Amino acid sequence: MSALLELSGCMVTEKGCGYVSSALNSNPTHLRELDLSYNHPGDSGVKLLNHSNYRLEKVKYVEQQEFYVLL
Repeated sequence: MSALLELSGCMVTEKGCGYVSSALNSNPTHLRELDLSYNHPGDSGVKLLNHSNYRLEKVKYVEQQEFYVLL
């Protein structure tokens, strides 16, 4: 079963991505999709989420009027 965590518009920054990554590393879940639309994770924050001990199928975020879907 695929789970989605929607954090759209929650003011998540690179530091927040570090916290999310740490939480998921210490407590793996069935989370497969993470919606960070309208946040400011920056490239470093997204990389933190993609280089962890768990595998997200999709991370969504909007930055500077462009929409990215990382697979």
